[in-house]
Amino acid sequence: MPTWAGEPLLDVQGLVSGYGKIGVLRGVSISIHAGEVVALLGPNGAGKTTLLRAISGLLPWNAGDVVFGGRSLAGAGPRETARAGLVHAIEGHRIFTQQTVYDNLLLAAYDAPRAERRRRIEEAFAVFPEIADKRNDLGGALSGGQRQMLVVAQGLVKQPRLLMLDEPSAGLAPVLVDRVLNVVSDLRSRGVAVLLVEQLVEKALHGSDRIYAMAQGRIVLESSAGAPGLAERIENVYFGHKAADATGGKS
Repeated sequence: MPTWAGEPLLDVQGLVSGYGKIGVLRGVSISIHAGEVVALLGPNGAGKTTLLRAISGLLPWNAGDVVFGGRSLAGAGPRETARAGLVHAIEGHRIFTQQTVYDNLLLAAYDAPRAERRRRIEEAFAVFPEIADKRNDLGGALSGGQRQMLVVAQGLVKQPRLLMLDEPSAGLAPVLVDRVLNVVSDLRSRGVAVLLVEQLVEKALHGSDRIYAMAQGRIVLESSAGAPGLAERIENVYFGHKAADATGGKS
């Protein structure tokens, strides 16, 4: 297991956010280093998606800070965060249904030179041949699993320094889940950091360096992915038992 040293690429400090008067995040702090894969786990409603949306500028903050690459993202919107290299692959198959698969990817890489865009798109198609075969089809004609592949491919063509994936295996047949999650290993090998929200806990642990677990808008567990007894501690989080800290102590 690598030992991460130096300044983190992403440093979330006491983030408080939510939807209007509905508070969700209650002082969340996490950090991720370059080339590190971190899984964000927790039951439905814990605040995982809200955290990703706040980090990427889709939600305003009420308190706290997000520092990326040594620079605060306070006041930055999704376009600014993506340009900085922090890319959010949004959950729910968010694609342009009336555009072709190829045009969806062109739009994702809109700020790259034309030849560079084509190169990135072909690299993404090599990862997901199922959507490469449908490059001229409208996004709305894709199956749920194919749409999910396209969402991940959109993130890839932006060539992120950190890619946030929100349940990338959602809607995929089991035979395709590993292919999507193998993308995470490939990104790590290239020095790209990944923040992975995933309900398939065993697969998330297998492909991660560290994990955070959330409950009720707070981080209640932090650990290396290979720590002894981790599965039981995660189970306690999911079923509302006493949370543990990174060393297994009481919260």
